[in-house]
Amino acid sequence: MTRLRLLSAVALLAVATQSNASSFIVTTDSIVGALKATSDATSDATSSLRDNKIVQAARDDAASFVASEGVIRGVKLESALDYIRQQAPRLNATDAQLAQAILVI
Repeated sequence: MTRLRLLSAVALLAVATQSNASSFIVTTDSIVGALKATSDATSDATSSLRDNKIVQAARDDAASFVASEGVIRGVKLESALDYIRQQAPRLNATDAQLAQAILVI
């Protein structure tokens, strides 16, 4: 009887290990796929915004906004923030994050 229990425990352990390994692989693939999609979307968004005149004109206002920690909000920055949010409605970024992104691109 002890031998039967030992073999059952080994078989159960083997099945559990296999399911955990496949679950890990699926989870890892999902995370990598999501990161790639985010990276591609960000890359597409920044390349199209880099050449945009509205966004380029807002660089000085974005610098003032960042330096003043959000106190100074110029008209050109407001226009650029509206434009960016229209172009990328799924983008969940604060005004401060977008202003910093404008300075980087």
